[in-house]
Amino acid sequence: MNILVDFLARAESFGARAAIIEPGGRSIGFAELAARSDRVAAAWRAQGLREGMRVILALPLGIELYVGLAALWRLGAVAVFPEPAMGLKGFRAALAASAPQAFLAGGWYRALRFLLPDLWRMPMQLRVREGDDTAGLADLSPEAPALISFTSGSTGAPKAISRSHGFLAAQNAAVAPMLTPERGGEIDLVAFPVFVVANLALGVASLLPNWKLTDPRGADPAAICAYAARHGAGRALVPPSICEALAGMSAPTPFGQIFTGGGPVYPDLIARLRAIHPQLRLTVVYGSTEAEPIAQLDAEEISDADWAAMRAGQGLLAGRPVPCARVKIHDDEIVVTGDHVNKGYLDPSRDASTKLRIAGEIWHRTGDAGRFDGAGRLWLLGRIDGKAGGLYPFAVECAARTWPGVRRAALIEKGGRAVLALEGEATHESDWRARAASLGVEVRRLAAIPLDRRHASKVDYAALRARL
Repeated sequence: MNILVDFLARAESFGARAAIIEPGGRSIGFAELAARSDRVAAAWRAQGLREGMRVILALPLGIELYVGLAALWRLGAVAVFPEPAMGLKGFRAALAASAPQAFLAGGWYRALRFLLPDLWRMPMQLRVREGDDTAGLADLSPEAPALISFTSGSTGAPKAISRSHGFLAAQNAAVAPMLTPERGGEIDLVAFPVFVVANLALGVASLLPNWKLTDPRGADPAAICAYAARHGAGRALVPPSICEALAGMSAPTPFGQIFTGGGPVYPDLIARLRAIHPQLRLTVVYGSTEAEPIAQLDAEEISDADWAAMRAGQGLLAGRPVPCARVKIHDDEIVVTGDHVNKGYLDPSRDASTKLRIAGEIWHRTGDAGRFDGAGRLWLLGRIDGKAGGLYPFAVECAARTWPGVRRAALIEKGGRAVLALEGEATHESDWRARAASLGVEVRRLAAIPLDRRHASKVDYAALRARL
């Protein structure tokens, strides 16, 4: 097998139909992407690149990245993706964890080899250049590794995850029911690079972001909407931070549907988005780097009772588990297994704290506390180790974000006390303190609550604790 099989079938069917569109308007069709990757793979094979060799990537998000990725997989080589949000530190960590044999770079990223001694000594330096021959497609076992990526590190040191061709195929199958469009010729604005891969297999065009992925808080919502409208993007796959920006607009977005995840999607955000765009289909996806997706929620399914429960501090509704995921609550923690769920890290010593064996099967411990309701829907309560004063974070944060003037909320334990950090309008501070006192929680107002570096969508609780 090979993860590219579905994409190559789409390339044969769709020909010149756009597969990837860059912010500057440059695009590449399905057939051209397939042909270019074949010729690039042939050039790399002539350089000595072989099946199973690890190649660390430093390419800008663009057409060349996906041409290069497809070329690697044609040969059965393994792509190593450092975590962009971690910068040079993340690149060094990726080098140490994966021990690659080749370096693939483009643009100014080629200068990295002058900054990192490990890259000086790397025997093979690759660029996205085409040869005169073709390479065909390696026939691999489902267990053959295809991709090494890294967790965000928002709850500890980043962990390296090796995904096989079989695993990526299972992951594509898991998201296909959600992402398969209702009409042909759909164009998606995609802010998650891994979902561009899924779209290539589905035959859906991906419009790449016109903002800096490592700085979503700096994104201009009006520019995003104008960009999407100009290219005819009817759907968006974006993190909650971009949804926050879109929710601050006074006019509807050009999107008929938005998929969002990568951090908690609080009820106030859902309500604000739907208030400016009542016809918007909003799908919230719960998952993690190790298990994507786990559950999904369509906003129109949220009942009045659900809204009231979230405002009353009963947690954050995540929806029903996706069909291919088996989900349990084990000692208050959400655990999951399935073909698309990672069963172990590249470094096996990292498995002990996050993997669980139940009846002979390996389950992934998400680190999130949760519960099921009577309808079989999953509710999130926050990190399992994030309790403060006997309260789980999301129970308090969901409620607090509905208080007057609150923009963002985060509950932590500090000095043995439950402290609720609030970002918002200072004129409401006395009201916040009164409401929090009824919960036995102390309030601290901050100008800005620190967020994760990957999507700026999750509270960085370690940084928050240090700041307080």
